[in-house]
This record gives sequence, C-alpha cells and structure tokens, in this order.
Amino acid sequence: MKVSRSVSVDTVPLALSPSMESVSVFEPAFRGIVTSSVVPATGLKRWAAPIRVAIVDVSSRKDTINNGRVVLINPDITKWGGFAVGREGCMSVPDYTGNVIRAEKITLECLDEMGQRRTYEMEGFKARAAQHEIDHLDGMLFLDRLVSRSGDLFRRKAYKKKEE
Repeated sequence: MKVSRSVSVDTVPLALSPSMESVSVFEPAFRGIVTSSVVPATGLKRWAAPIRVAIVDVSSRKDTINNGRVVLINPDITKWGGFAVGREGCMSVPDYTGNVIRAEKITLECLDEMGQRRTYEMEGFKARAAQHEIDHLDGMLFLDRLVSRSGDLFRRKAYKKKEE
C-alpha cells in the first residue's frame, strides 16, 4: 500500500506523492509526451497514476560531462561509487537549499522512450541530478537526505531585481 506523507519546513507543508508506478506500455501518445517534453521532468502525470519517468538534462552546465537530454523510464541504480557532500535545491522547496550526500559515480539501468533497455555511466553533477530525480520518483525530497537537519538546511538568498 502506498501512502502520501507531508513534510513541514518553517510551517509550509509539502505534499509528497507516493512512489511512482512502473511504465509497461509504450504507446505512441506516451512516446510523444516524453519526446516533446522540453524541460526536465519527473513522474509524468498525464496517465491515471504518476509513472516512473524522469527527464534529466544538465547540458547547460558547460563544465559537466553529460549525455545531453536523457529519458529515464523505470530507472534503477545498480552501482554506486564514492560519496560526496554537495549543496542541492529543488523547485519543490524553492526557499531552501541543503547539504546532501550522494554517490559521485553511478551505473543506472532504465528503458528509453521506445522501451529499449539502456545503461548509463554517470559521474559528478550528472550523477547527482539523476539521483535527485530518482528520489522524486520514490516520493523523496532532498530534505530526506540532508546530512543534518539542524546544520545543513539553508534559507535561499533573496535576489533583488536591478532597477533600470
């Protein structure tokens, strides 16, 4: 049985969805949604139940080795290597960032939008981003992986617009 839960950060409740359902049908409508999605996404909700799909694209970071835009369907991390603490944020918790321990290198198995099995070797920021998105598929936020709730959660800086 899957259960929704909520987390509170400074009295702001966040609704977390339960784990996403595995994808088993690769109909043309599904492939069209996945291939036309232009922004990174997690758990496409066009179908009755949220499904295990994450789209990860870190190609805008020039210093990051990456595979471009990667569609991860039913992803499963099969190997982890090395661990590092890094600062993470999330659109689900826009006012906070936090220090999170993640594997530096991962091997990930998944299906692509055509239903073909794929294996990706990822490291650095790409590996961190994939782990972050897979956590969402499992109903978790970066808050669930903070090194310490008392010392590693930070209010995001407020940036002022420049006056013209």
